[in-house]
Amino acid sequence: MSENKIILPAVDYLIIPEKGHPYLEGHQCNECGAIYLGERSVCSKCFARNKISKIKLNDTGSLYSFSIVYRSFPGIDVPYISALVDLDGGGTIKGNLINVDPSPENVEFGMKVKIVYRDALGRKDSDGNSYLSYFFEPA
Repeated sequence: MSENKIILPAVDYLIIPEKGHPYLEGHQCNECGAIYLGERSVCSKCFARNKISKIKLNDTGSLYSFSIVYRSFPGIDVPYISALVDLDGGGTIKGNLINVDPSPENVEFGMKVKIVYRDALGRKDSDGNSYLSYFFEPA
């Protein structure tokens, strides 16, 4: 008899609905429009209290900044591209840029990217459940 394994989100703001596609969830201030990852009750921009709503973040954006990582923890393949992306519609998130050779001449500030959802590099929890993560790739 085989056990049913589940797929877990690698971060708490990655939502995996029972039906439909995964997405990233942000929180937006209803007073000033600032967008954040992670729950909060006070806006860091305008200090409004208890005026934060959950929103679905867009899956497209532009590369704001990047770093090519040549040295990492054991078991992490290097080099890889760590990226900051300004999402269309608001919000800035960090992740890895994939499907691009990690050389400076292959990456351009402002390049259009999209979010893709993939297995989190083979990581599993103690019960053998897999993790789903998000990555950026050229749009």
